[in-house]
Amino acid sequence: MDIDSYARFLPEAYTASWTRPVSTWWPWRGRTVHIARAPVPDASVRVMIVHGGGGYSGALWPGASVAAGEGVEVLAPDIPLYGDTVEPDPAGVRYDDWVTLLCDLVNAERAADPRPLILFGASMGGMLAYEVAARTGQISAVMATCLLDLSDPQARAAATRFAWMGRPAPTLLRAVEPVLGRVRVPIRWLADMRAMSTDPRLSRLCASDPRGGGVRVPLGFLADWMNYAHTAPEAYTGAPVTLVAPAADTWTPPELSIRFLQRISAPTELVMLKNCGHFPIEEPGLGHLRDAFIRVAAQVGQP
Repeated sequence: MDIDSYARFLPEAYTASWTRPVSTWWPWRGRTVHIARAPVPDASVRVMIVHGGGGYSGALWPGASVAAGEGVEVLAPDIPLYGDTVEPDPAGVRYDDWVTLLCDLVNAERAADPRPLILFGASMGGMLAYEVAARTGQISAVMATCLLDLSDPQARAAATRFAWMGRPAPTLLRAVEPVLGRVRVPIRWLADMRAMSTDPRLSRLCASDPRGGGVRVPLGFLADWMNYAHTAPEAYTGAPVTLVAPAADTWTPPELSIRFLQRISAPTELVMLKNCGHFPIEEPGLGHLRDAFIRVAAQVGQP
């Protein structure tokens, strides 16, 4: 699938306003990481888009580019298993690799460019953005559509295709990982990709995209993700966190993320994206997301 396949789902008012990215490449521990970029040398703020499972830079770019607005530099890495990143050992990829890669990328970007950096995490990318901010101390603000804390049984039930699978999943996956960890299965077997969007056509596109929702994921990755010990929200000392929660998300209901947000010790804000599903591309919520981006960028861009 190409980027235009996703851009056609933008509301008509935005179809001419999104910026096409250029592809760049970053070597990391034997991988060749693809990073989509829209350079704006005179921008005071940069935004890094962090995708989740089933997403990648090309899928998120049109909507995120519209949301970020003009005058902001945007970059979006493809995390191993997804997009155009070259991964020599797909069966060996683990969730901790994702966290470590993003931390290293943030540190490299900040060393090369001192401008404030916002992390925007979509879906499970929200917890990645939160964790990277906590670990690096290099982030000026975190924005996330979802903060799904998998230590919460209800969050695990929402994350898996069948709710009953979520509760025993961490223990079961940890038990089978030593023997079956390198076995790769389609992510749509385990996650309800039909709930990706309120538009069934977009959900089908995401689920069938060979660079996105059509990817096969190792069981060891899922075991690592389900058992990962994220920074406790009460101990979080990173950047302010804004939850931009899709109000019509039937996959990961907003109340699950709100519950985690309310425990974060740093400054927080909640913005509900009216009429938006898990993949927020509907109006008026997309406009609400754009307004939130503009406000946060203005705050961190102040001298």
